[in-house]
Amino acid sequence: MKIGLDIMGGDYAPAEAIKGVRLFLEQVTDPSVHLVLIGDAQAAAPYLSQLDEYQFRYSLLEAPQVIGMDEHPTKALKEKPQSSIAIGFGMLQAQKIDAFISAGNTGAMMVGAMYTVKNIDGILRPTIVSPIPREDGKFSLLLDVGANADCKPEHMLQFAQLGSLFMQRVEGIEKPRIGLLNIGEEESKGNILAQATYPLLKESQLNFVGNIEGRDVIVNKCDVIVCEGFVGNVVLKMAESIYHIFKEKRNVQDDFLEHFNYEIYGGTPVLGINAPVIIGHGISHAMAFQNMINAAHKMIMSDIISAFKEHFSQAVA
Repeated sequence: MKIGLDIMGGDYAPAEAIKGVRLFLEQVTDPSVHLVLIGDAQAAAPYLSQLDEYQFRYSLLEAPQVIGMDEHPTKALKEKPQSSIAIGFGMLQAQKIDAFISAGNTGAMMVGAMYTVKNIDGILRPTIVSPIPREDGKFSLLLDVGANADCKPEHMLQFAQLGSLFMQRVEGIEKPRIGLLNIGEEESKGNILAQATYPLLKESQLNFVGNIEGRDVIVNKCDVIVCEGFVGNVVLKMAESIYHIFKEKRNVQDDFLEHFNYEIYGGTPVLGINAPVIIGHGISHAMAFQNMINAAHKMIMSDIISAFKEHFSQAVA
């Protein structure tokens, strides 16, 4: 198993990425897991001594170019073919790595995912997902969280199917409960999109539990929360602000608050494409990188991509 990691992505690259690699290698001792670090060898050199005892469990692939956070995604990928993100997607497309991770330019990661790795047959739009902590100590999967600001009901149904399969195969939940994020519990509530999506979910084979409201997001009401990316991104950013305000600024000590630390979850997987891709937060530190690698490792071990392909090939047929 080979996992590719862009060590030049993020505000603290490559130092925090390499620290995260060490944390992962200390935790996961399976010698079959090999990390391919993609980035500028000269920039990485001062930090690689941290990995001296793991020399046979990683390799460094030179990528002399870096795509900046503010660069236009499509233009940058075209003009910087030797960037860490472009090389990572090239490796993934050629099946030389089994997953690719970056905390770099989010737009470039999405463009690479859709146009290099490409959608699974039958998928209308890939989606990005995020765990949202619940008061019971577990989490619900929220999707979409920003890739698709405008959606059709058919997209929302596929988001629910992808989320359900993910929670089954990766998290081991036998019959994940699906909730549609809305402004009321009644079937008739919501905008045109929500009203049109409800019957599709109700008539599907999914374990649909109906509409859920904003106050239900962090309680044990469902396992998968479906919404369009505009709403999902607002919810995600609000969840991140809870940790920042109460823990980091006000120093409130509460175990539940710890679950709102985005670094625990690492990054957001892109679902609906032909290989595992994890997009990290630009301000990721070592723990976030460690958990991004953990997320990729779990996705590969669960063979979730094959499950997606099987499900949606039947839908196309």
